[in-house]
Amino acid sequence: MSSNPSQPKAPLPKAFRRVWAAASVSSFGDGVYLTALPLLAASLTRDPLLLSVISAAALLPWLMFGLVGGALVDRWDRRRTMWLTDAARALLLFAAVAGAAAGWLSVPLLIALAFLLGMGQILFDTAAAAYVPEILDRDAALLKRANARLRGSVDVLDGFVGPPAGSFLFTLGRAVPLVVDAVSFVFSSLVIRLLPASPPRPRADRRPLLKEAAEGARYLLRSPLLLGLSLRPALGNFAFSAGTAVFVLFAQEELHLGATGFGLLLTCEAVGGFLGSLLSGRVSDRLGTGGALILTAVLLTIAQTSIGLGDSAVPVGLALAVRAAALSATIVLSGSVRQAIVPGELMGRVAAASRLLALGAAPLGALLGGWLATAHGLRAPYLVGAVFLGASTLISLTMTSNRKVEAALAEAERVRATERTERSGAVR
Repeated sequence: MSSNPSQPKAPLPKAFRRVWAAASVSSFGDGVYLTALPLLAASLTRDPLLLSVISAAALLPWLMFGLVGGALVDRWDRRRTMWLTDAARALLLFAAVAGAAAGWLSVPLLIALAFLLGMGQILFDTAAAAYVPEILDRDAALLKRANARLRGSVDVLDGFVGPPAGSFLFTLGRAVPLVVDAVSFVFSSLVIRLLPASPPRPRADRRPLLKEAAEGARYLLRSPLLLGLSLRPALGNFAFSAGTAVFVLFAQEELHLGATGFGLLLTCEAVGGFLGSLLSGRVSDRLGTGGALILTAVLLTIAQTSIGLGDSAVPVGLALAVRAAALSATIVLSGSVRQAIVPGELMGRVAAASRLLALGAAPLGALLGGWLATAHGLRAPYLVGAVFLGASTLISLTMTSNRKVEAALAEAERVRATERTERSGAVR
């Protein structure tokens, strides 16, 4: 729903600022860890299959337990889930550091570490997606601003600052990045521990866990708007993964870049992503959320096509920046609408179902990209990916238009107003 840019903006509450601080520090730690993990793995084995297994181990928990994790989050105190999960992830990393010091570091240990940290990510990310709208009373305008700040922190600290820091810290000692990531989790846990509690759902309202997990998926699939908001990142991940699978070869063989040039291209993405999260609210205020989502879909399609047709680093770098900006804005706006309209008791399950749909498309896109590059050349994954991104424009036009977004937000606000009135009457 569009708003008047001239109206004074309500301040974000102190509770959100604490979540933002915790998420920012944790994002830096994630950037350090995700950069150091392949370096650490490569110091233990040169087998490409084992290296890919280590990388896949972090994603596998989402595919196996994502929906169940969302159901558990909807049962539990979400604040408690977040701080305990980060405390557990810190302990895991400190244990890995101790194992490295004792000479026990091995490929199986790294696989187990990546898998368990991925399990923690399910619980933390899903709980955070459900907790933020709680502390912001599902106010659509506040959610857009809050998600823009959270996404901006991820783009800068996880995507821009963390990776070079991780590479540098690895040169000081291969376990040093793990220590830094563990400390980031300790900080996040301590900060979140001070936030207001999120009461768990009464046991009397609970049903079998798998039925509750399926309920979130059904709620998502039965809502054309929510399904459209989830199909956008699914198609995006499919298209982007097709190109990401061969991007380093594309940069070397088609753009004739060395390691420095390749790093600069990645920097373009990080800068573009930050600008996209920063500008998402302003674009939404002017075009409406649905209009902004249509614009980002068009920009993603144009940028992906430009990458596939680019013949030098400058136009490809600009296209990468535009693509990252449009992607960040899409994530901010889609997530804000979802958090504003989904009932609080279902938020964890719906968020998990949406994340599972998006992540499940990535490995399929990577496989397609590898086949296309082999059969038709390194530009083919980007050009074919642009076709799928074009389909996301049709989804935005038909499923997530301004009319449908504003109608859903108005209905959600009506339901909340009724609930507030009922609670007020009960208190009297």
